[in-house]
Amino acid sequence: MKIGIGCDHAGLELKLELISLLKEMGMDCIDYGTDAPKSVDYPDFGEKVSSAVSSGGIARGILICGTGIGMSIVANKFPRIRASLCNDLFTAKMSRLHNDANILVIGGRIVGKDLAKEIVRVWFTTSFEAGRHLNRLNKILHIEEKIKGSGHGTGTSQTR
Repeated sequence: MKIGIGCDHAGLELKLELISLLKEMGMDCIDYGTDAPKSVDYPDFGEKVSSAVSSGGIARGILICGTGIGMSIVANKFPRIRASLCNDLFTAKMSRLHNDANILVIGGRIVGKDLAKEIVRVWFTTSFEAGRHLNRLNKILHIEEKIKGSGHGTGTSQTR
């Protein structure tokens, strides 16, 4: 499976740990950066991974920033992305089992490296249950299509 991984400066150390784990798990891992501890903007790296998953260029992705919140917001702007912020094992399992999440987001300043590794293991070994959950994912896809067709969601909000 081809996996993309990206982070900002707050997730760099954890990203390097997870790349080693992914390789041990036999994953083909593409590193979308950042590769230096210098302060960077998380949207730049969230966009790269999310775009690759959204287009089907890679199967799944992992994004890491300080809390995971920013990367989650960025990722979920893309069509067909179901990014889930998982800072514990239960949410990691449920994000795959019920939501077929295709991007895992972790807070690099929230989760220790050992727990993060377990989260990744659980996330990659849990399969989508489908059944009643498939209907719910189809409803989400329908919402995406309605928004795209209406022109909503294409503007930018103003920050004050």
